[in-house]
Amino acid sequence: MITLAEGLRLPTNGLDYTILAIYFVVVLGIGFAAKRSVKTSLDFFLSGRSLPAWVTGLAFVAANLGATEILGMAANGAQYGAYTVHWYWIGAIPAMVFLGLVMMPFYYGSKVRSVPEFLLHRFGPSSHLLSSVIFAVSSVLIAGVNLYAMAIVLQALLGWPQWVAIVVAGVFVLAYITIGGLSSAIYNEVLQFFVILAALIPLTIVGLKRVGGWDGLTDSLNSSHGDAFLTAWQGTGIGEANPLGANWLTIVLGLGFVMSFGYWTTNFAEVQRALSAKNLSAAKRTPLIAAFPKIFIPLVVVVPGLIALVMEPTLGKSKDGLQYNDAIPVLMRDLLPNGVLGIAVTGLLAAFMAGMAANVSSFNTVFTNDIWAAYLKKGREDRYYLTTGRVVTAVGVLIGMGTAFIASSFSNIMNYLQTLFSFFNVPLFVVFIIGMFWKRTSAAAGFWGLLSGTVAAMINYFWLYKQGIIAIPSEQGANFVSSIVAFVVGALVMVLVTLVTKPKPAASLAGLVYGSRSPGMEELPAEGDDAWYRKPALLGWGAVVLAAVCYIPFSF
Repeated sequence: MITLAEGLRLPTNGLDYTILAIYFVVVLGIGFAAKRSVKTSLDFFLSGRSLPAWVTGLAFVAANLGATEILGMAANGAQYGAYTVHWYWIGAIPAMVFLGLVMMPFYYGSKVRSVPEFLLHRFGPSSHLLSSVIFAVSSVLIAGVNLYAMAIVLQALLGWPQWVAIVVAGVFVLAYITIGGLSSAIYNEVLQFFVILAALIPLTIVGLKRVGGWDGLTDSLNSSHGDAFLTAWQGTGIGEANPLGANWLTIVLGLGFVMSFGYWTTNFAEVQRALSAKNLSAAKRTPLIAAFPKIFIPLVVVVPGLIALVMEPTLGKSKDGLQYNDAIPVLMRDLLPNGVLGIAVTGLLAAFMAGMAANVSSFNTVFTNDIWAAYLKKGREDRYYLTTGRVVTAVGVLIGMGTAFIASSFSNIMNYLQTLFSFFNVPLFVVFIIGMFWKRTSAAAGFWGLLSGTVAAMINYFWLYKQGIIAIPSEQGANFVSSIVAFVVGALVMVLVTLVTKPKPAASLAGLVYGSRSPGMEELPAEGDDAWYRKPALLGWGAVVLAAVCYIPFSF
């Protein structure tokens, strides 16, 4: 649960609230502007596959840059120091590049509307329905996390009652998605991306100036927390103790491979943005373009957490005082003048709404297309499904409000999110990766691999870890282990089931397995897409190299 200490009330005035009101007006204006382009269900759910790569790329990263990440990663920066950069440079960039270069040709080329629909073509109805239900549940749970976290923050910072904050944000998200569909969500996410940066960049610059610049920051932290606090790898040897409770093997395999690839390659809240791109080239470039701002997000999220630790050394020291979750609000309270403060509050609200909107828009697509239209109400006219999508959007927001309070049973909001990812995304990833690279994989193997991986992760977390049967130093460490367990169990079950069941006919796998192609994959690049700076391979490997270079200052 995100809990903020008392005494964090911000000195907001009429100027700050005016800025907030202007933002809400612009958000609704974008929704009404996008409404004109919504004529069919494809327009509503995937923007008619018409958006340019730079728009979908910024929306891709904004959908992930929710306020739970901003507050949570700043808190992790204050608590764990430079270890937090692993979530970005090894826990995001390689997987985003893999999505763009390897998986998007299959997603986009097969013309599916969702990630579960890809499983329908590859494995059949059983895997499709199971993955649809799993994803629908996880979407509303994560949307609820954003709502609940936002309510706690706005109550502490502005004095708004929790129910007011939940209703205000929920109503605005519901309004602009229902009116303009995915196009409205995506264009608002582009706006929200810049609003978020406009809030965080001044906070970081002023904060660094207050603590004596980067040298002053590092000197203070080295003297108070030791030299290892600002290194990413020191103390991560197997058997060594560190605050993160993870060694280099669990970081690389659990976070860097299994959990990261599981999230970025199968989470439809992200993939949906790439599927809305205007052509295959733009779809491939979407996560690659997003990778570059993602590399530098630690500068405005993790660094403020470090600054807050210097300015408020009591962070996290007692249950009754300031907590690590208070890092960003503390800086907002102590550093920002009115006007800039209004931008910062608007940025936080924009981040919450971006995270919630991404999950609600993906929920309405999966529920309408993959559950309602596929199994409950087949063969209706397109306008029926367009109306259903709008109704399901409202239902998703209401359910999100209800599931928000499930998060209250967790002591750290990022731990809760990582737990959900280990349960739901990692098993999906193992099914995708084996089914995509092994033609022999059978339909039954997809279903049982997905089910067994999900169950194995839950058993490891709720029974082995929570009951103390195995000793894991932290919840983040337990999540890394759960991810590895889900991957290994799911993979073993898939191999065993495949060996005793019949594979699908090779002719039905065109464009669904590596080495085969579908007609959609033969799409020629649009004018200008063949320019050297738009080459997906160059963008992808450039991002990987840049992320590796960023590790250098934090490795010695």
